[in-house]
Amino acid sequence: MSIEPAVTASFAPSPVNNTHRPYGKAALRLLGGFLIGEILFFLVLPTLLVIPISLNDSSYIEFPPKGLTLRWYIDFLSDPDWRAATIFSLQIALATTVASTVIGTLAAIGLVRGNLPGKTLLRALSLGPMIVPHVVFGVALYLVFSPLSLTGNFAGFLIAHTVLAVPYVIITVSAALERFDTSLELAALNCGASRSRAFISVVLPNIAPAVAAASVFAFLASFDEATVAFFISDTGGKTISRKMFEDIDFNLTPVIAAVSTLLVAVSLLLMGTIHLLYRPRGGLT
Repeated sequence: MSIEPAVTASFAPSPVNNTHRPYGKAALRLLGGFLIGEILFFLVLPTLLVIPISLNDSSYIEFPPKGLTLRWYIDFLSDPDWRAATIFSLQIALATTVASTVIGTLAAIGLVRGNLPGKTLLRALSLGPMIVPHVVFGVALYLVFSPLSLTGNFAGFLIAHTVLAVPYVIITVSAALERFDTSLELAALNCGASRSRAFISVVLPNIAPAVAAASVFAFLASFDEATVAFFISDTGGKTISRKMFEDIDFNLTPVIAAVSTLLVAVSLLLMGTIHLLYRPRGGLT
């Protein structure tokens, strides 16, 4: 009688119990989600604390608030210095949005569609303002603008903020142009449309959401900019960010928290607008 079956059976590998693995993966997933949630909460918490501080009934910044009031928002709206700084910032941001959107869109078309020599170098140079620290950029602008009397006026801020905002437009519009199906433009050209007519009638409507989102990025890059504004502002013209710095040093009240809350609200509103602009075409999720 042969004993091979018995030997084979005795040395056969025993089945591995994998029932604990799903629980281990679920535990790791739960731990990872908890850690990510903690990090996000830590990052968002200072911004969230600004909101109740802006409603504090006390005349100085403290948390938790002892009472709730809208006094500091009223003080912000009724103060002529705050109003002047806010209007000045809005004017600069709107002008910067128009200028940087036009310049950045044309630059993106040239970088994506054009046969330019040294295109890679040109693309890197166009993104330079995003890489160079704003402190260094601010010092350089002050040294250049001061002899030309461009500090503290609309023209100086427009030039500086346009330089800072153009890279955001180039990146956004370039991504849309690279995803665009060029066969649609070729079909328009084959039907007798000129190059400019094909761009206006076919290309531009397809990249319009990206152009609109780029303009929002440009507005935020100008309106929220603080470092460069600190160097090129003066008593004649200052942005809302420069005004905030001055009040933090010399007149720290909950008005600062109220202004910060309004800036956060504007930023969230505009970022939500970007999401809605991209959502129909599946760009950003």
